[in-house]
Amino acid sequence: MTARGLDDLITAIGDGHRPTADDAGRLAAATDLPALMRAATGLRDAGHGAVISYSRKVFIPLTQLCRDVCHYCTFAHPPRRGEPAYMTPEQVLAVARAGAEAGCREALFTLGDKPERRYRVARDELAALGHATTLSYLAEMAKLVLDETGLLPHINPGVMTADEIAAQRAVSVSQGIMLESASPRLSERGGPHFGSPDKRPEVRLDTIAEAGRQQVPFTSGILIGIGETRAERVESLLALRDLHDRHGHVQEIIVQNFRAKPGTRMADAPEPDLDELLWTIAVTRLLFGPEMNIQAPPNLSPGALPRLAAAGLNDWGGVSPVTPDYVNPEAPWPHLRALARETADCGHVLTERLAIYPAYTAEPDRWLAADLRTPVRRAIDADGFARVDDWTPGSTAPPPKVVAGIGSDGRSLRPVLDKAADGADLTEAEITRLFRARGDAFHAVCEAADGVRRAVNGDVVSYAVNRNINYTNICYFKCQFCAFSKGKLSENLRGRPYDLGLDEIARRVAEAWARGATEVCMQGGIHPEYTGRTYLDICRAVKQAVPEMHIHAFSPLEVWQGAKTLGQDLAAFLADLRAAGLGSLPGTAAEVLDDEVRAVICPDKIDTAQWLAVMAAAHAAGLRTTATIMYGHVERPEHWARHLLRLRGLQARTGGFTEFVPLPFVPMEAPIYLKGRARQGPTFREAVLMHAVARLALHPHIPNIQTSWVKMGPEGVRACLAAGANDLGGTLMNETITRAAGASHGQELPPAEMEALIRNCGRTPRQRTTLYDDVPAGRAGVGFDAAPLAPVVNTPARRYERAGQPRDLVRFGAD
Repeated sequence: MTARGLDDLITAIGDGHRPTADDAGRLAAATDLPALMRAATGLRDAGHGAVISYSRKVFIPLTQLCRDVCHYCTFAHPPRRGEPAYMTPEQVLAVARAGAEAGCREALFTLGDKPERRYRVARDELAALGHATTLSYLAEMAKLVLDETGLLPHINPGVMTADEIAAQRAVSVSQGIMLESASPRLSERGGPHFGSPDKRPEVRLDTIAEAGRQQVPFTSGILIGIGETRAERVESLLALRDLHDRHGHVQEIIVQNFRAKPGTRMADAPEPDLDELLWTIAVTRLLFGPEMNIQAPPNLSPGALPRLAAAGLNDWGGVSPVTPDYVNPEAPWPHLRALARETADCGHVLTERLAIYPAYTAEPDRWLAADLRTPVRRAIDADGFARVDDWTPGSTAPPPKVVAGIGSDGRSLRPVLDKAADGADLTEAEITRLFRARGDAFHAVCEAADGVRRAVNGDVVSYAVNRNINYTNICYFKCQFCAFSKGKLSENLRGRPYDLGLDEIARRVAEAWARGATEVCMQGGIHPEYTGRTYLDICRAVKQAVPEMHIHAFSPLEVWQGAKTLGQDLAAFLADLRAAGLGSLPGTAAEVLDDEVRAVICPDKIDTAQWLAVMAAAHAAGLRTTATIMYGHVERPEHWARHLLRLRGLQARTGGFTEFVPLPFVPMEAPIYLKGRARQGPTFREAVLMHAVARLALHPHIPNIQTSWVKMGPEGVRACLAAGANDLGGTLMNETITRAAGASHGQELPPAEMEALIRNCGRTPRQRTTLYDDVPAGRAGVGFDAAPLAPVVNTPARRYERAGQPRDLVRFGAD
């Protein structure tokens, strides 16, 4: 192929053409390294953005005996007098515990291949340990480390049978074996793999294929500079690509450069130069495309990290703050702070991952054994990277002082941020990109959102004096995130079932008015004996008690259920509610407006279209509503983007939403979390970004972004007010739903404390009505001198404790 033809091929691949086997053969002859690197970098950026990941690991060399005799290896050695062949369980745990204390998440088990088949001492020690094979002992040690320290095992055990892979899958989150080379020539006499039966390419490829059949997230790669040609490298990469095409299980490709080591047969062999490494990384990216994770160990190329990054990699591999690289002991790991700085200097942000990559954490039921799914879910953020803070919504633990991550030049987001500030509609891809901002890009998003807030709302922060009245906690729906509702089959949930009488509701309304409230916010479970008439009666009871009180009540779920029980359409029922005194609707029951997510967290609830239909009907009836999102459980940033787009689309048609309210998932008592099927709520970075990105994506359609003091806490409120939020919601007086889920921030924030919090954030407080009007002068100061609340009376739900099930319950989702 001519130079011009190669240039055209490289350009086509960079533009998205997937190279065929013939194209790959032509790439082997490519010599224009800058062109290769430019195309590779473009593909990497398309698939991974500014992130370069790494795993914080501890290295556990279970045994350094091996039946193979690779001519470049110093890790494996024959038995040594007085030196045990295997680490003992106590030694394994000591290393693992040191790693856990240092913040490691991965336990990397590396070992020689089946030494018991070559050395009697290995067989004898295994027998004393109660095992017949090294792989059997490895499985026991991996489970021990997982159970005792929480570190997630990644194992590099060499060639395995189907049964051996299955046994390791039960105790590890990922496995790996370096193909090194698919060239059988290297196993011939005089080659580096001569005398090493486990290095025969067909044997290693069989292991990798079997791992794919068993759906094991798998690491592989090539070792360059051991006598192979460029064409043989390309053939090796194509063999791995073919297996990945078949099974989808190759989570990363490692491009490792040979390092000559004293005392080996290849001690005097030439090492590949940096350009050779860069060429191979770039060609690997071109062959595998934008999504594959491509890694090169940073400790093997000191001083060259910017050029490695420019060749198209997106991962530095495992880095240990505790143990050396036993395979390359002459090459110490870079210090993590130095690695972060060097990565930032390349225009990227260093991001910690687990031993299993994000694409695989997104499908734990497919890629992980049952016992490993919960530990992984609880260790990841919404992108599937490692969760790097201990903050949990609703807890009193302080948020991180500095959001983790440096680097990732925020200027790359400037076109999207400027577009949002101008009020143009963002696409799903653009919104998702903002949600994934880290490091400097995170701060750029927050600053842009704060600028829009300042232009729209000034420095005023509003709030309402209100009271929450949750009239029943009985519910026949089974939302997996809810710790508030009580049903006959409630699992591990707080409190007794109750059902407030109208007299108690009226008493609470009158007390709230006396304490300065202008609103009662009323919601509850879907009691099986409630009908639309119940909701009408509640409205009338409120208005009879205090005619001036604004009723902000009934989620779209309650409205739909109420209409169905009365045989009315939405418009008719909403008209009746309004006539009975309803003033506006809360935008709860939205959770995440994406039916893929709703099928997991609330499968029997109204679906996305039904929620939007209720809101559209409410707006058409002259009722304003809020809009919410409940996030941080099983969903991903693309689901958040779709949620915002659906809200924006409806708001553009109706103008009926007064505000958007992000509600971070409070996990502590939520059934889906207790069962191990959800994350630990959003990270602090994600929680702040939800407010910031909402401000940008919903501008100019929804002018108010509220932050929840109950869920975010005072310091979280401060961060959100600097990232686009302009409203603190209500004083509440009684808060039961979030507290039932495990939150600790209290049930009431009185007006004086609310205004002190706002002033301490450098803003001006403003008491508002539900619809963001000014509070009448005679009401604005009442709450500052309020008497203490009288004890509440939660009427026991005796009627619901009778035998038998109600008939004809309204069900949703399939309607």
